[in-house]
Amino acid sequence: MNISKNNYSNIFDLPNEILFIIINKLNTADVIYSLFDVNERFVHLLFDPLYIQNLDITLMTMKSFYQRTFSVHEQVLSNICENILPKIYDQVRKLAVEQNSIERILTYNYSQLYSLSLVNFKEEILYQYLIDYSILRDLLTHQITHLNIDIQSDEIPKLLSKISLNIFTLILSLCQRLTNLNFCQLFSYRNSFISLFNLPETSCSYSTLIELKINVATFNDCLYLLDGRFDSLSKLTINVKRIGCEVLKKNNKGELPKLKYFSLTSFSFTHHFDEYIIPLLRRMINLKELILFLSMIRTDSTFGRTELYNQVLVHMSHLNKFAFSINTGVRIVNNEIDISSDEDIQDSFIGREYGQVGSYVHFEPRTPVDTTINIERAKAVVKSHIYSLPYQFESFFHLNNSFRSGIWLEFLQNSCIIQTNDPTNDFIDLNPLSR
Repeated sequence: MNISKNNYSNIFDLPNEILFIIINKLNTADVIYSLFDVNERFVHLLFDPLYIQNLDITLMTMKSFYQRTFSVHEQVLSNICENILPKIYDQVRKLAVEQNSIERILTYNYSQLYSLSLVNFKEEILYQYLIDYSILRDLLTHQITHLNIDIQSDEIPKLLSKISLNIFTLILSLCQRLTNLNFCQLFSYRNSFISLFNLPETSCSYSTLIELKINVATFNDCLYLLDGRFDSLSKLTINVKRIGCEVLKKNNKGELPKLKYFSLTSFSFTHHFDEYIIPLLRRMINLKELILFLSMIRTDSTFGRTELYNQVLVHMSHLNKFAFSINTGVRIVNNEIDISSDEDIQDSFIGREYGQVGSYVHFEPRTPVDTTINIERAKAVVKSHIYSLPYQFESFFHLNNSFRSGIWLEFLQNSCIIQTNDPTNDFIDLNPLSR
């Protein structure tokens, strides 16, 4: 295919505004290394205060969606440390570093730094840094208000060891100004969970923390975070590995008036929506935004508009936004159960304040291949799925031929991981980053 050279747009011909947009989309380490010595114009762009105040010195290489490595090339790192950082360190406000480069990067006094991301650290190494590395400890104690923690995992999903609990506890005690903490939710593909079962009981409260994002092992871990010790928490984003049968923490009945935002995700099917989740939601009397991504098992009917309103929304008079994706599996033991059709579910949302809602109902005879719902004695399973639109979640579970293809573009635009009911193809990856 012959194209005249005159049709090529030279990057040097682009206005600064366009170049600035482009370099903001690229990896910071690559940009700095590649453009630092090109010409004076590019140097001026690189040292623009709006660009260098957010410095991400990490580099991710992807083999697949679940296989990623982090490593900045030694030559790139040396150039950044020797030629770039001495000129900009006092302007950096947000910084992301890897395990292998943290000591070289933190050599400088980042007087404006308030946000720190520790990316791809092994549990034991990160814990040792928090114990022994005085530069990091001083930053966390006196400056950092926003902290992101990413821990390596060699399997997916993974329950992290007690070392991660020690890291979490140490961070809470060390960071005197911390307002925002992301603990292992920096990358959704990690799918690593922490158990808070041995979280030390304390008479003090962590009164500075306003926003927390965390993956936990059990529903009790969620209750530990809402037992009063985080008395200023207004935003909680939590992913629970399994909501199973357990003896719930006793101190879990008080109202949570300061909580304004709550996001609950759990990929595993649970029998305990009414017993565990509903009482928790009713404690959130001043909630303004609610996000639910859940899969539940029921014995009476599918979950629809009536249950949403009577069990959840009627108790939340301040709620402004409700986004949800709720899968329901109803076991059929006899022939007397009343199951709502897809049309019934859609009609029940008309005229309500939920916005546009998608749904479908799918009947499945029990077969040995179907292991998504482990229910003995069930003659069949009816699976329903209701979800708010536009669809905002990264995952879409239990796709089957009852799905309405008319809204397929919504999922393409939001880049989803889709789980199907085909045992030979568990996941369809629509995330462009994994290709």
